Amino acid sequence: MVRPQRSSSELTTLGGSFTDVGSVKVGHFARSSRGWLTGTTVLLTPAGAVAGVDVRGGGPGTRETDLLRPENLIQRVHAIVLSGGSAYGLASAHGVMDYLEETECGFPVGKDPSWVVPIVPGAVIFDLGRGGKFTNRPDSTFGYRAAQSAKTRSTELGCVGAGVGARSGGLKGGLGMTSTRIESGHVVSAIAVVNSIGSVINPDTCLPWNKSMTRLRRPNASDRRTLRDYLSSLNTLVANTENAPNENSLNTTIGTVATNLRLSKSECTKFASVAHDGLARAIRPAHLMNDGDTIFGLSVGPGDLVLSENEPIFSDPVGRPALLNKVLAAGADMFAQACTEAILHATSTEGIVSYRELCPSAFVSR
Repeated sequence: MVRPQRSSSELTTLGGSFTDVGSVKVGHFARSSRGWLTGTTVLLTPAGAVAGVDVRGGGPGTRETDLLRPENLIQRVHAIVLSGGSAYGLASAHGVMDYLEETECGFPVGKDPSWVVPIVPGAVIFDLGRGGKFTNRPDSTFGYRAAQSAKTRSTELGCVGAGVGARSGGLKGGLGMTSTRIESGHVVSAIAVVNSIGSVINPDTCLPWNKSMTRLRRPNASDRRTLRDYLSSLNTLVANTENAPNENSLNTTIGTVATNLRLSKSECTKFASVAHDGLARAIRPAHLMNDGDTIFGLSVGPGDLVLSENEPIFSDPVGRPALLNKVLAAGADMFAQACTEAILHATSTEGIVSYRELCPSAFVSR
C-alpha cells in the first residue's frame, strides 16, 4: 500500500487511517453487482464531536449542515455520512439515526434517556446509473449496515463504501484516508471520497499533482502513452456529445478532516475551510459548478472549549493561533493526500478504468 512520507519536519506519519485520531469509528456498506455500483461510508462519533463544514462546489448535496453554523444550538454531532446516490443517497442517514437511536445516542430532548435525536450531517456524490440501473442507490439500509460495521481501526481504501461508484477525471475514483501527528503531539487525519470532474493525475507527468507524499516512480513510456491516449479518447467523446449535461460532468468530492485537539465550532469550520486548499492542490480543476465539494471538520478532543479568561485562547493569544495554524496546515496536507490515495488504490470496475491499470509501472519497487 502507498503510504505518505513526511511533507515537513513537523509531520510524523502514522498508520494512514482516519481512525488514528481516536474516538471515531468508520464503517462501509456497498453493492457492486446486478446493476448496483454505489455505497455509503459512516463516521461514527458516539461520544459526540464538535463539527464544522465548508461547501465550495456549485452543486452540493448535503444534510444538516446549517446546524453546524457556529451561532446555532447544536454543539456536537454523533455521525457524519458520506454516500453515493446523489440527493437520493441522503436517505442513508436515516438508517444511521435508527442505529444510534437504538443505543440511546443523540441530542437529549426529554427526561427519558431514550428520547434522543441523533445529529447526523452528511454529503453525497453523484454515481447514479453507473452500475447499470438508475434506481439502484443507497437507502436507509445502507446507512444502518455501514454503522453496524463501523470499527475503531479501519484501513480499507479505494473501491469501498461511498467510493465504490466514484469516478475522477475519467479514471476510477474511490475512497482514501491518511493521518499524521504534528510536533505538539496532536493527530490530524482525513478521509475523502473522490468523484471529481477534475483529475488527480497530471497528464504531463502521468503522476499525481500531489506527489510529494507518494512513493511512485515515473511511469514508463508505454504506460504514459496508454494513459494519455485513454484520456484523449474521453475528451473526444465528451466533445462529440450533444445535449448537456453530460453524465461525465456530474460529480463531487466529499470528506472530513479530524483532530484530537479540542476545537470550537468556529475553529472546526475554519479547519474544514482550509482543507479545501488540499483538495485544490490534489484535484485540478476543483470546485466547479457540477461539483458539490463539501468537507466537514471534526474535533474529537476531550471536553468542551468553554471560552473564559483561563482558556488558552485568551491566556496565550500567540501560542493558541500558532498551534491552530499547524493543525490547519496539516489538515490541508492530509486531505490532499487522502484524495491522492483514493485514486492510487482504486481498481477498474464497470467500464471505468483505474490509474493502477493504465500505469502499473508507477507502482514498481515502491
